[in-house]
Amino acid sequence: MAAEHTPQPPRSLIRAAGRAIGDFRMIRDGDRLLLGLSGGKDSLTLLHLLRHFRRRAPVRFELGAVTVDPQTGLGDKRALIPYLEALGIPYHYASEPILERARRHMDNHAYCAFCSRMRRGLIYATAREHGYNVVALGQHLDDLAESFLMSAFQGGRLKTMKAHYRIQEGDLRVIRPLVYARERQIADYARGAGLPVQAEHCPARGRDSAPMRPRMKALLAAEEGHNPRLFKSLVRTLMPLMSGDLEEAERPPAQGGETP
Repeated sequence: MAAEHTPQPPRSLIRAAGRAIGDFRMIRDGDRLLLGLSGGKDSLTLLHLLRHFRRRAPVRFELGAVTVDPQTGLGDKRALIPYLEALGIPYHYASEPILERARRHMDNHAYCAFCSRMRRGLIYATAREHGYNVVALGQHLDDLAESFLMSAFQGGRLKTMKAHYRIQEGDLRVIRPLVYARERQIADYARGAGLPVQAEHCPARGRDSAPMRPRMKALLAAEEGHNPRLFKSLVRTLMPLMSGDLEEAERPPAQGGETP
């Protein structure tokens, strides 16, 4: 299926993302959004949702995308370049030997955290270089619920990812428009629309014999089998945690922020 003829997301996803954008005041007139595009189903779905809102929303905003290639040697992230060209989306490609640096400086259990920090830093640097003021990320409600349980079980803290916040340096805002969307909704759309989902190839994946996130995913799935309204309850539970400090996100940007 040609990229320009990809079906728009279903109304259920449009409603979920639109509600999150409104509830957390994510997009304002004149914003320049940079989407972190991994090539997975979540970020590709968010790409098409943001294209939809750019055409229909009452506020005017610009949209670009960036892919970070950690140079694992096991997949070619450049496969997304012609897809973004066909959609007319400005596309940036940041390639750094992240995995090699992790091998030199981190132990096995810290690979994921190190890689995440490095990827985020490259996304922020790309946003600054090209004049974007908002970074859009594709985490969904299932991700937030799993992170909440991991934080409670491992760290003894009530914490999850925030829906909208301003980074410490003050010059960029980060938004997650899929915080009300379920992973299965996203997977159904990605499959039905024939999105060019890129397989994730990470040599570090699976080093831990009992990784925490898949266990939390299985725990939530088992409980949802007994309680179909589980995630409706979790939204109410997570709301104060994902809201963060919206006043902080609304304040004017600081001058001279540095790349983390």
